[in-house]
Amino acid sequence: MTDRDDFLTWVRTALYEAELALHNGDASPRRALWSRNEPVSVLGAWRNAYGRQELDGLFTDLGRSFSDCTSYVFELQAYGVSGDMAYTAGLEHTSASVDGEPRTYTLRVTQVYRREEGEWRVVHRHGDAVTR
Repeated sequence: MTDRDDFLTWVRTALYEAELALHNGDASPRRALWSRNEPVSVLGAWRNAYGRQELDGLFTDLGRSFSDCTSYVFELQAYGVSGDMAYTAGLEHTSASVDGEPRTYTLRVTQVYRREEGEWRVVHRHGDAVTR
């Protein structure tokens, strides 16, 4: 397998499963996939965060807000790997409860990854709502 194949497999398994867990109220798998090294950042559809401390707070709040995910699909539109850096760009189509209210929405999401000690870690996320 090539680096690109390994990365894409990780995106389609570990990363996908972490996002699905988050939308069911469990932020721990997402937190585990994020880098423990600075800099890390989120420019989020609902809230921004800079640094590990703010990220931990954001992930905790998101885990408390989400529940009852009935559908999560990541539509990968582009990705690349160059050495120990990678990125993805795509659409997240989600149906889940947010603060107890069922919602369906799509986010445009770009993420940046860094390979650390042989493992891919998320270091940056930008997401915004797709308006129709």
